[in-house]
Amino acid sequence: MTDKDLHGNAPDSAGTALLIVDVINDLEFPGADRLFESALNMARCLIEFKARASRAGIPCVYVNDNFGRWRSSLETLVSHGLESNVRGKPIVKMLRPKEDDYFILKPKHSGFYATPLPILLDHLGAKRLIMTGLTADSCVLFTANDAYVREYELCVPADCVASIDPELNEQSLRHMRSVLRADIALSTELDLGARA
Repeated sequence: MTDKDLHGNAPDSAGTALLIVDVINDLEFPGADRLFESALNMARCLIEFKARASRAGIPCVYVNDNFGRWRSSLETLVSHGLESNVRGKPIVKMLRPKEDDYFILKPKHSGFYATPLPILLDHLGAKRLIMTGLTADSCVLFTANDAYVREYELCVPADCVASIDPELNEQSLRHMRSVLRADIALSTELDLGARA
């Protein structure tokens, strides 16, 4: 048994993992028209932050909804998200996973519920999670709650999450800071070498 994965990558020695929630998304659901602009701004920040995290040796884990399609795969979701007639195409195009990223499908709101995420994070040696993606008041929040009860340190860069309602987005960030003890600094201010 080796401590490297199929790509030859060793688990991150700094104990940090970047989680990207539900960004492989066609945004074809009620309210998504109001989410699109903030999601696009979030994606622009997140693509820069993801590149910086990669340079720092932090593994990236996509935790994505299966949208009720139990036979879905990464390839199917990305292919659907890149169709010309879906609202989320520019975001999927920007943020589609790279070959050395990890990808987990989730059936419900939390990335921990009925998924192998805890096993993967253990393999990566992760003790601190940087939570990003869609939406701060739903799937990011549910995943962060479950991470907190599992005693992970949390960061939720405020510019790397979005929600349909900007006020609920801010409320969710404040909740994660005060209740879950998350660092909600902007991604440009987050020290990738520091503990949360």
